[in-house]
Amino acid sequence: MAKEAQDLDEVFAAMANEHRRAVVLALALRPHSISELADRRGLSLPAIHKHVRVLEDAGMVLRRKSGRTNWLALRRVPLRELQEWTEQFNPGWGTDEETLENFAEHLDTHPTEEGPS
Repeated sequence: MAKEAQDLDEVFAAMANEHRRAVVLALALRPHSISELADRRGLSLPAIHKHVRVLEDAGMVLRRKSGRTNWLALRRVPLRELQEWTEQFNPGWGTDEETLENFAEHLDTHPTEEGPS
């Protein structure tokens, strides 16, 4: 698997959890300490550390220690890469009604053996 695809897989996996999405949203506004994030989410320190590790492994957060406090900041590059990947579908996206019309037109012009003719 190419490195870029593996990186994107890690970002998708990281964003697949509501706590991690909330952490990303909080960090998009400003850096937070790990204990602040745990308090915001109502999580124990071991639980928030688990989520932070996943975000770090995906390259989405940077950690800096100041005294005894670990501060996290959002690293936006992986989110931009995710956005670029999803934008490839944008030209084909329309309203749900347009999508259904396009699908119906396709089925009318390309009947299958399994479907009605």
